[in-house]
Amino acid sequence: MRIEKPEGELRRGWTTGACATAAVKAAYTALLTAKFPDPVRITLPKGQEVSFALAVAEMGGGFAKAGIVKDAGDDPDVTHGALVCATLRRKGKGVSFKAGEGVGMVTKPGLPVAVGEPAINPVPRQMMLAEIAALGGGDVEIEISIPGGATIAEKTWNPRLGIIGGLSILGTTGIVNPFSCAAWIASIHRGIDVARAMGLPHVAGCTGSTSEDAVRAHFGLPLEAMLDMGDFAGGVLKYIKLNPVQRLTIGGGFGKMVKLAQGHLDLHSGRSQVDFEWLAARVPEALRGKVLAANSALEVLEVCGAKLAQRVSEEAKAQADQVLAGAATLDVIIVDRAGQIIAHAT
Repeated sequence: MRIEKPEGELRRGWTTGACATAAVKAAYTALLTAKFPDPVRITLPKGQEVSFALAVAEMGGGFAKAGIVKDAGDDPDVTHGALVCATLRRKGKGVSFKAGEGVGMVTKPGLPVAVGEPAINPVPRQMMLAEIAALGGGDVEIEISIPGGATIAEKTWNPRLGIIGGLSILGTTGIVNPFSCAAWIASIHRGIDVARAMGLPHVAGCTGSTSEDAVRAHFGLPLEAMLDMGDFAGGVLKYIKLNPVQRLTIGGGFGKMVKLAQGHLDLHSGRSQVDFEWLAARVPEALRGKVLAANSALEVLEVCGAKLAQRVSEEAKAQADQVLAGAATLDVIIVDRAGQIIAHAT
């Protein structure tokens, strides 16, 4: 269930990558000096300097461990409140990365990190390396862990992206902007990347779990082919235009597909609306008054039935085809609330 954005100014937060970097700096400082800085100050990719309070500070035979509690600000982030830890050991040559408890491993191609590597993305790695270098460099193994991360990861896209065993260490700026669409759209892009790297001939983007279940069952698609499109039809279509696939299915409920047919690429209720006059122009004259008086798209569907749904699916396909510009063979499916397919434009 999507949480609606509250009114008023919202407090920003910090990415797992920023928290892990702060933990790394604190632990490496302790390895060098036997003292933990608290608070620990790091530099973000765009040059901002920010401080984090330590929640964990432990030393033992040949290791130092520091932990930061992630504060996602006012964003409804599933990792808000998670403990992000870094355990550093003098080991090997140069700096190496290891996935500890609750941090996933990459098992499928198409992601920014190679198969067999810990799911610590490139920018967080660069941030950690920069802090190590600023302290003089050295040979060290960095183990990142998030206690309980495997359970939290079940609420994310990681399992279908092939990131197994836990969460990813993410972030390109270090900052979480509350209710930003960017993170969701980035996850859509990664899903497309994974599907392309796996050579899947057919992918599908759906507006919710009911339409996703119906589309997946109808075509017998693997989980990796299902893109978490949500309201971001444009995020799917524009990326596939630049990164073609053989076949794309868009699926959703009647109201969402009406918006797509009207030319909207963001289907969220706060950013696009069903145009009842548009619908009335597409039904027999005898039904136009009822359509114009309707309170919802569902009410229109109940009045007008599957024939209107089929027309909407065809017009939604036409709008989406304009964006795709031939980058994929497209079909559009409309699913009712019971999970039944009521229209299919091919």
